[in-house]
Amino acid sequence: MSSTVAEVEVAPSPGRMFFTILPSIVLPMFLASVDGTIVATALPAIAGDLGDVERVPWVVVSYLVAATIAAPVYGRLGDVLGRRRMLLASLTLSTLAHVVCAMAPSVNLLILARVLLGFGGGGLMTLSQALVGEAVPPRQRGRYQGYLASVFVCSSMFGPVAGGWLTQHWGWRSVFLVCVPISLAALALAWRLPQRMVGPGRLHFDFLGLGLFAGFIAPGLLALELARQVTFATLPAVLALLGFAVASLLLLIRQEKRAAAPLLPIAFLRQTAVWRTDTMAACVGATLVSMITFLPIYLQVARGATPSQSGLLMLPLTALIAVGSMITGRTISRTGRTAIIPSIGMPVLVCLLVVLALAGPHLTLNQLPWLFGAIALFCGTAMPVVQVTVQTLAGAKNLGAAAASVQFSRSIGAATGTAIVSAVLFAVLAATDPATATTFGRIVQLGPTALSGLSAGQVAVIQTEIADAFRAAFLTIAAFAAMASLMAWLIPMRRI
Repeated sequence: MSSTVAEVEVAPSPGRMFFTILPSIVLPMFLASVDGTIVATALPAIAGDLGDVERVPWVVVSYLVAATIAAPVYGRLGDVLGRRRMLLASLTLSTLAHVVCAMAPSVNLLILARVLLGFGGGGLMTLSQALVGEAVPPRQRGRYQGYLASVFVCSSMFGPVAGGWLTQHWGWRSVFLVCVPISLAALALAWRLPQRMVGPGRLHFDFLGLGLFAGFIAPGLLALELARQVTFATLPAVLALLGFAVASLLLLIRQEKRAAAPLLPIAFLRQTAVWRTDTMAACVGATLVSMITFLPIYLQVARGATPSQSGLLMLPLTALIAVGSMITGRTISRTGRTAIIPSIGMPVLVCLLVVLALAGPHLTLNQLPWLFGAIALFCGTAMPVVQVTVQTLAGAKNLGAAAASVQFSRSIGAATGTAIVSAVLFAVLAATDPATATTFGRIVQLGPTALSGLSAGQVAVIQTEIADAFRAAFLTIAAFAAMASLMAWLIPMRRI
């Protein structure tokens, strides 16, 4: 397959670059993040309408698996065929997949449609990040990565809220239909991106590497999903999936070392600065997604907040992560310093998470948002540094692979971290009192009414045991942040 496209290189001024580049990549990135979260609050309605309750969680899992597999594919094709044209292809596929999801008559077909959506959406995040590296000078990338990191976090919080509101007022199919005009607007904006030179030559694609990569990702993520509620009955399946994933990983590494045009550039990923930076991205992903997942449950179950109250209490977490990311990006642009920023911010984040774990039960609901805001501000010091560091090391030829490695690391970290925190939470509850673990599940489903009929003493004991379990969960999240802090100090590249 050959490509001989004569396109004109455009070098816009900084002001024109901002208004041309940023809107064209922000909306695809927003769409990719929302696609992964907006459907979560619609799952009960989907189960009520289509049935197959036991298969409904696969609506979320199937998208995550497909998007993670697709990310390095778009990274590789973007490096060879051009990122603008691959972004247009990704958005076109996503638009069609949203329509198919909205029309799905059964859960099985909806799951297949979500796989298609993942194959389209998997390129949006990777290509958006790579386009920044392609169009923006190195010293200015920090500022743009700060903007993108804030978009990612805000959209992650916006998705569940919007999904719940749309489902309540317009039905679950509206969750997918509302994304169609957003996709079309993103297509129109992506068309405005500057066209880049695409050199002639033959495209060599590593199909065997792709198959082995899928054999590693899909069973690995499925095993993590099953491990959240592992029992003696499901343990053999979890072990079998993990064994298959490990075997595929070993064969993948062997294949990528021998391939003429590898899907994953092993030589690049083995660089000390790269793998330490990607590890930091995985740990930050585990920290952030675990907090976003479990803080609402903590506020509603352990602190008695209503769903609307918990949403308001978590607003500082959304807003100040964006502020922290933008401050970090601007600092990089002005000073050129990179790893020193999270080297200071991550240790402070660890301390704040320990405070949440140990002192959280003694803080009032009015005091908690101040702590959430401080956590968010320092958590925002990492991701702009991750992207700028990896893109600078990659160079122009490997920008797609670099962006894909960060996205892959963050996804794996988020999935693994959430599974570990969930396992710790339920393990502590079960070890303390199995009856409390059962009551905890009922509270999550039914709210405070699950405690009706119990004496005040019984309620106090249950609340204390639940608070102890969340203390262990928050300390686990602090451990992820501590690992990110260690990686930040060990990254050899300190400035650009």
